[in-house]
Amino acid sequence: MIERISILDELNDRSREVFRRVVEGYIDNGEPVGSRTLTRLMSEKVSAATVRNVMQDLEFLGLLESPHISAGRVPTQQGLRMFVDGFLEVGDLDISDRAKLDATLGNQGDIGGMLDRIGAALSGATQGASLVLAPKHEAPIKHIEFVSLAHDRALVVLVFGDGHVENRIFNPPPGQTPSSMREAANFLNAIIEGRTLGEARHAVAEEITRRRQEIDALAQTLVESGLAVWDAEDTTQHERLIVRGRANLLGEGAPEEDLERIRSLFDDLERKRDIAEFLDLAEDGEGVRIFIGSENKLFSLSGSSLVVSPYMNADRKIIGAVGVIGPTRLNYGRIVPIVDYTAQLVGRMISNRQQR
Repeated sequence: MIERISILDELNDRSREVFRRVVEGYIDNGEPVGSRTLTRLMSEKVSAATVRNVMQDLEFLGLLESPHISAGRVPTQQGLRMFVDGFLEVGDLDISDRAKLDATLGNQGDIGGMLDRIGAALSGATQGASLVLAPKHEAPIKHIEFVSLAHDRALVVLVFGDGHVENRIFNPPPGQTPSSMREAANFLNAIIEGRTLGEARHAVAEEITRRRQEIDALAQTLVESGLAVWDAEDTTQHERLIVRGRANLLGEGAPEEDLERIRSLFDDLERKRDIAEFLDLAEDGEGVRIFIGSENKLFSLSGSSLVVSPYMNADRKIIGAVGVIGPTRLNYGRIVPIVDYTAQLVGRMISNRQQR
């Protein structure tokens, strides 16, 4: 940040205007901006040669680059970051965007359904791909049951004290039997009632250690497999992450190279790699944060930007996040207030439900 601001301080008024207009032109249409175009836009009358000299200086500083010989300039990742930090003007939330987001709360239902609707509305309003990280359900557990579906598939049914029910399909250990599944369920129900999932995981681990000789190895493995379904990092984080609007980034007319990077991004999401970091990105501080290109490793392969904000419960604890993925030429001034409002909306909704 200090280095970027120092570069900005060194620029004179003409250089600042050239830089700002190149970035704004690129954000508007995704095309390089040439010197002749800039001469018509500049607040002072200057020649195309003068503008070219300024652009060369900005290129030397690493703020602009030329994608093709004799073409105009586009901002580099460093240039976009400096624009966001030093020039970005965040507008007010558009009334129509607010209405689209508010409409998602009209239908009653579970939190998962509401978050799915908000993700769809966020994607529609921004024309990007939306990410919504749902909160973990931390109500006390009332009952758990395992149901065999096939030799290699089983269902765990989890009933919470507040009436919430979760069903998860998982792969049981080879050779599981109805009796071992009943034994595992009885074992769990004897010690987890009244505990949250986080508390239950630690309690079960301690109890398994104490009673290792009292439960056969097959049922023990089944217990551990069932727990992994809802609490393991590589599974829970994936199921909690709602992604909507992929088609917005894979639309017709996009360069094949860009499409390949975007496909790579979603392949990363689908393989669950680094998903836990999505919330980490947002938890570094309150408010909206902007990550451009390779500034975070979650989206470094996509050449995309992420605008993300955490949301909080009634206790002001960060429990999830919402965000938008798009090309690096995102209209940040418009996207930031949309993401900010969405995070506040989700936080209020969850807080209201907790207080009922």
